[in-house]
Amino acid sequence: MHRLFAAVRPPADQRAYLLSLMDGVQGARWQTDDQLHLTLRFIGEVDRHRANDIAHALAKIRFTPLDVQLSGVGAFDRRGVIDTLWAGVKPRDPLAALHRKIDRACVSVGMPPESRAYLPHVTLARFGRTGGLVDSFLSRHAPLAGAPFRVDRFTLFESRLGQHGAIYHAIADYDADGAVRPLLE
Repeated sequence: MHRLFAAVRPPADQRAYLLSLMDGVQGARWQTDDQLHLTLRFIGEVDRHRANDIAHALAKIRFTPLDVQLSGVGAFDRRGVIDTLWAGVKPRDPLAALHRKIDRACVSVGMPPESRAYLPHVTLARFGRTGGLVDSFLSRHAPLAGAPFRVDRFTLFESRLGQHGAIYHAIADYDADGAVRPLLE
């Protein structure tokens, strides 16, 4: 089985900026540089044949390159317990349009449509069942604003769960104009 997602990797300078913020929250499991990404669509676990179908469906996507930037911070909770700390990304609408195109491509090969509302973000930290106290971090970094960067491609990743968290392997890059570059053989 392959656990897949489509995402954009922020440029190295923006990842370094995010890494510089990662401190001061007890119990946080901070993301590493290799884990920092802007998810466009979580696909989930699929067999090899469905993974190939998804990869081919994504190759049909065309989009206009867009400029985005990191903007603000926030947290997700599960049943009132903070489980994720994130940096926002704006503008939302062009990213949401790309998300919808990727979702339609996945649905075209038999995947269920995305059921959650799309909120563009880069996960900074995860927490265990006891959650985290993030108020100080959120207030300190509320004005977060990264430099604009161009999104002219997205990547299909495979996520493999390891002893120290997820390890992401890039499978293919999909350019805005439809060019595809396989990254794994």
